[in-house]
Amino acid sequence: MTTKIAILGYGNLGRGVEMAVTQNDDIELVGIYTRRDPATVKVASATPVLPAAQLDAGTEDIDVLIICGGSATDLPKLTPAYAGKYNVIDSFDTHANIPAHFAAVDAAAREGGKVALISAGWDPGLFSLARLYANSILPQGNDYTFWGKGISQGHSDAIRRIPGVRDAKQYTIPVPEALEAVRRGENPQLTTREKHTRECFVVLEEGADAAAVAEAIINMPNYFDEYDVTVNFISQEELNEQHSAMPHGGFVLRSGATASGNQHLIEYSLKLDSNPEFTSSVLVAYARAIARLAAAGKSGACTVFDVPPALLSPYQPDYLRAHFL
Repeated sequence: MTTKIAILGYGNLGRGVEMAVTQNDDIELVGIYTRRDPATVKVASATPVLPAAQLDAGTEDIDVLIICGGSATDLPKLTPAYAGKYNVIDSFDTHANIPAHFAAVDAAAREGGKVALISAGWDPGLFSLARLYANSILPQGNDYTFWGKGISQGHSDAIRRIPGVRDAKQYTIPVPEALEAVRRGENPQLTTREKHTRECFVVLEEGADAAAVAEAIINMPNYFDEYDVTVNFISQEELNEQHSAMPHGGFVLRSGATASGNQHLIEYSLKLDSNPEFTSSVLVAYARAIARLAAAGKSGACTVFDVPPALLSPYQPDYLRAHFL
């Protein structure tokens, strides 16, 4: 069975989805939809580039629409807007706002009889599963999540939305002492500020107030206000030369004890050369699963917690049992 997907938004994530499709023989990319003038969007494949407004009628021949926008302003509007018209998937990653986003998307998807998967990626997403499994196995223990060192697409996008900012990249950096204390089984009680620092490299628009931009970054709720933040103002040339790659990764750990008092540490980690390419690969795998759920008559919003792992794979259950179990 071939799953016909489409992309809404052709930035780093959209380009990653376009690339990921080439590694999945059962996935067909049938359209790239953009809010820009389609004639100005140059894509890597022969996929047609179409105006986003063409989606509004809900009549496009698409199994799953992958919405590739930023969590700060795009996805809270776009995902609910299309969840009632198409089966959709997004990578919404503002953890504090996930319950509200889920509720809005769920209402739209149920009304339209569609399936919508929110917050798919590696965190939220694969790291979320690692936390759930570890908590279930070690009910007495402590959870720890460390991100980086790497560029956060969501945080970089949030900075770029600030008036006066031309371009920006943001690095999330684990505090080494905190990570090692967890690995030693010390079970430290860590504040948000004690686990990570954030370093920002910002290109200003001509005439922009650097002090005002720095204050807006440092005090931004849900993104920077709970961290020690360093803001560096640099030229566009320096940003392009020194910060063009998009590495990321991180660690999920749970330290706990079984009933006899024996101590255990579960650790799951990722090291990524390209954050958007890896996230896009997760989205494509979950698009396959969402198409299968829709074909089975499901509707409403869901998360990675609600998707059976076998639905992610192109292989049949007997093959999975023989080779992966």
